[in-house]
Amino acid sequence: MSFSGKMQNSHYYSVFFAPRGRDRIYDLGMQIAQMYLSPYDKLIGIIGEAGSGKSMIIKGMFPGLELTNDDNGVNARPLPILDQDDCGFFTAHTYHLDIRFEAAFTQMHMLADAILNAVKNGKRVIVEHFDMIYPFLKTNADLLIGVGEEIIINRPTIFGPLPGEIKRIVGKSIVYRRMAHTAEDLCEIYMPEDYLMDCRHGDIKHGFVLEFSKYPDFDINKLETDVLEAIRQDIGVSYVDEAHIKIGDILHYCTGPRTHMNSTGEVENFRLVKQVFYDPLKNKYMLAGRVGPNSKVEQANDFNDLASE
Repeated sequence: MSFSGKMQNSHYYSVFFAPRGRDRIYDLGMQIAQMYLSPYDKLIGIIGEAGSGKSMIIKGMFPGLELTNDDNGVNARPLPILDQDDCGFFTAHTYHLDIRFEAAFTQMHMLADAILNAVKNGKRVIVEHFDMIYPFLKTNADLLIGVGEEIIINRPTIFGPLPGEIKRIVGKSIVYRRMAHTAEDLCEIYMPEDYLMDCRHGDIKHGFVLEFSKYPDFDINKLETDVLEAIRQDIGVSYVDEAHIKIGDILHYCTGPRTHMNSTGEVENFRLVKQVFYDPLKNKYMLAGRVGPNSKVEQANDFNDLASE
């Protein structure tokens, strides 16, 4: 692909926790653009399951870009990238397309030809579900981003990694992010209301962090028991709108409403770490929750190791 600038030439692979809230994903998208995006990058590949936050990452990286799969708007037709030769001087500089969505309307080889034509003409193309179009493009992206429990930023070479490799990594890990988010929202539902208003969110591998400006002086064991009971009852979790979900009949505010399990019973091995941690730099008290397999560092009761596991 095209030359990517001296700073980007030495970059190969970076990993971030994938946040669960909309604002935090927007902020991370802006950070990724500032740190890793080059003006020479023409083909940007985004990989991840539905609801993983791909579109929010793109909106953070490219503010103002009209997404052709935007649920809140009207899907543009004809697809702009297919109509680029008819617009003359007013042809867009940056195109977006969601391959999984567009494959229902347009043959894959036509989408691949349109992408390659746009890149050849000096346009930038952002492609969601890049792994699906890669066999037809027969060329990798300048910048490849995978979204699962973590966000992987990669500048591939002809030796890889291939989009399928990134797909396998994020495809396996997204379930932990969904379980953690579901358990995190259950904790919010069952914690005392005055602490809920003070609660902020952080990330750790296979879990979550709840941050408070004052010491959370409530019964952690009772909170864990209440959440475990809700998990045992296998209550349905459903999307309502971009700011709310429903857990059973309870309407709950959430800025990442698509990143959940379908029911509470799908959350595996939830537990709260039975210690409140204090960060003297932030002046914050933190309570950590975990899902999935147990870990040795968790038993060591060391939050620094827990956060970097």
